[in-house]
Parts: sequence; C-alpha cells; structure tokens
Amino acid sequence: MPNLTIAVLGANGYAKDIGKAGTSSDITFYNLKKGEDTVTIIEPTRYPERLAPLYYAVAMSSAALLIVDAITAEFGEMVVMLDAQKVTKGYIVLRNYLDISQIAPLIRGTAVEGYAVVEDNPIAMREQLLVDAQALTYEQDATGMTGIVSVDHAFNVKGIGTVVLGGVESGTIRQHDTLTGYPGEITAQLRSIQKHDDDVTEAYESDRVGLALKNISAEELERGMVLTNGPGIKVSNRLEGPAHIVKYWPEPLKEGMVVHIGFWMQYINGRVVSVASEGDWHTPTLVIELDRELAYLPGHSAVIHYLDGGRLRVAGTIDL
Repeated sequence: MPNLTIAVLGANGYAKDIGKAGTSSDITFYNLKKGEDTVTIIEPTRYPERLAPLYYAVAMSSAALLIVDAITAEFGEMVVMLDAQKVTKGYIVLRNYLDISQIAPLIRGTAVEGYAVVEDNPIAMREQLLVDAQALTYEQDATGMTGIVSVDHAFNVKGIGTVVLGGVESGTIRQHDTLTGYPGEITAQLRSIQKHDDDVTEAYESDRVGLALKNISAEELERGMVLTNGPGIKVSNRLEGPAHIVKYWPEPLKEGMVVHIGFWMQYINGRVVSVASEGDWHTPTLVIELDRELAYLPGHSAVIHYLDGGRLRVAGTIDL
C-alpha cells in the first residue's frame, strides 16, 4: 500500500498523540501503522524561528493538518507555503473559539480553501489518517519510471554501514539497484530497503524509506541529495524561467535580492540577477544564480523564499 505523508502545522508536539515519535532534528517525524496502511507525520520543530523546517515539512507531504490557535503572521505564512506547494488535501482544527468564518477570507482562493474542518481530537484524526492511507493507490506507471529518492538524513549504523532516510519522489527503486547521487554524480549500491521498519525489495512513489547503502560513506551524503537509478535528473547552479509571485507579496522582486530556492529537500542560497516583466510584476521571468548546484526534474517548480521579507517570507515559485 502507498504511504500517506502529512505535515502537522501550527502546534509542535500535536502529532505525539497521533503517531509514534521517530527521527527528530529541525523537523520531527512520527510514524503510524495499522496492517499495511502507513502514515508518516512531519512537524517543523524549529519553525517559526527558521523558515526552512516549514518548507521541508510541506515539501515532503501530500496532505496537511493545520492547527489554528490564532490568526497570526505565522498562520498566513503556513497558508502561503501550502499554496505554493499545491497541497490541496488537508484538515483544519480551530481552537480558542475561532470560527471558520474568521479564516475563510484568508484562505479563499488558496490550496487550503478545500480543507475539512475537524474537531480537536488527535485520536479521531489518527483513525481518519489510516482511512486516508487505505484509500491511496500507486500510480499505474510507477514501476516503469526512474526511481528518485530525496535524502533528508544520512548516518552510519554499526553493523549495517551507511543508512539514508528519505522519500521516494518518483518511480520505483529496487534492492541491489545502482544509485547515482546528485549533485556530484557519486554512486552507491542499494543493499536493502526498509519501509516503517519492515524489510522490502521495492519502494514506490510516496513511500518513506530507509536505505542501507554500500560503496559510499555517510559523510559523502547530505540533506537534499538526490539518489536515482535512471536518467532524467538535471543539475544546474543557474535557474531561468517564468515565476509566479504570491498575491500577498508587497512589491516586485529586484535584481540583487538574496533568496533561498527550495526543491524536494534542497534549500539553496541564490541571488536574483535578472527580472523581466511585461505588465504584471507577479509573473516575471527570473534568472537566479545559486551558490551550489540544484538537482531537479524539468517540468516541476521550486519555491522562492526571501528571508528578509518580514512577516511573509514565501515569495512565490519558479518553473524549472
């Protein structure tokens, strides 16, 4: 069965009553499993102190649970991030006597508009997420597509060797595959695969995996690296393409602005070197030079973050 990955936003620690705590750093993972139905829950532990954990949690997820205690700048920023990543499936928990009519104008026209409002009941949410996971199906052509894994953690395990944790972004990976890591084009052999502590021989798009690798050390790997068993990945430190600036952004992007580009688990510093706009400044063509190479699939989009943006730091997206 496919794995459901959901971001829990707005109340760090809320997920501890839904799933079992797992890996924790600037983001915290919780795991939920019943039979073959599995759910991965992610909380951005160090948000709002840092923006990157919010990006990571949302980028990895196909759904969200948004806890709203008050209408704040952080609430608005979470809505904009979910909209930029097109996370259209989700739930809203309203607390402190908030009513849906109070937030409806703020989420209208965004990906969050269609979220279901539910009671503040983690036990009921646990059961709902298992139902949602059971309803998922793999893409029919997943087994014929290049397998791509985005790495979020890498470390050495005594008696096993190099282990990475990550999500399958596309296609299928199989035990004994030769994987190429980008950027850098380093190679490794896939010794074994685990999904929610179970050994498997294959993993598919949406699966959360632990991979045991050989012929590579954990020191050669880092968050954001992409592992793939086939062609298709492009690597560049220069992005050029149409951008879509969020409607709440106060002014046009300008040459010289220092931004951060998020794609999969990559979060890379860059500088805007060219802005071309014909009419609406919300839809410019941008050229952004990055401090290091970005690995990506053409046809996708990356999120543009501007950390000096004040109360809103999610500026928009750029087509890749």
